[in-house]
Amino acid sequence: MAQARLQSSGSVTRVSRHGPAALAERVDNASVVTENHRFMKTARDTQKRSRRPAAAPDARSAPEPGEVAPAGKDLTPVVGTNLRRLRTQRDLSLEKLSKLSGVSRAMLGQIELGQSAPTINVLWKISSALGVPFSALITARSSGGLHVLRAEHAKVLSSHDGTYSSRALFPFDEPRRVEFYELRMAPGSVERADAHNPGTIENLVVAAGAVEIEVPGRKEQLGPGDAIVFQADAPHVYRSRADVETVMYLVMTYADTVG
Repeated sequence: MAQARLQSSGSVTRVSRHGPAALAERVDNASVVTENHRFMKTARDTQKRSRRPAAAPDARSAPEPGEVAPAGKDLTPVVGTNLRRLRTQRDLSLEKLSKLSGVSRAMLGQIELGQSAPTINVLWKISSALGVPFSALITARSSGGLHVLRAEHAKVLSSHDGTYSSRALFPFDEPRRVEFYELRMAPGSVERADAHNPGTIENLVVAAGAVEIEVPGRKEQLGPGDAIVFQADAPHVYRSRADVETVMYLVMTYADTVG
């Protein structure tokens, strides 16, 4: 019976058979090498694709209308990092946090990936669902000591139409019960705020312009120098009542130490 043997010499591979009808076949080495290169390239490309982290399904979906704000690029990754840390610390899935906060799963996924800048209202919903202060999401963590918050480096959050903005005037680096913000409203703008955590109090002073504050069952008009204190654990509304930009300073006090 004829026997087959695979022989290799240098870069040429031959197959020879020995027997009564011996026949030597020369194989076209160039085509073999070319095909081998194609195979190895395909394998390498497949390996690279398999090592790439899969994009979150949420990043391919569209957030709900009004959830995205024109926030600064430097703040977007900070919010994403903080949200992912706080969510995983509480062992919450994106789906679970979406149900607790009322923010779409797509938006939460894009925030964590640093692909979308959420509105102030969206961040309030998320912070309430997580049981943390607003600033826990927007401020980079630090090691304490002296902090200087330069105006030119301010990290400002705004409403979806850009007519209302908020800037934290303190770093979130340790548990606290009090937060301090600068608020700005365009003429004629309205900002509706959801209820904050139970026992939360807002103390606001108007520096320029005029604003109407509405809480359940009551409305108050405020001008420069006027201040107001109210329970913020119920829905409330800020309405600009000036033909110029309104500037306010807000102190938020929580019932319990948070952070």
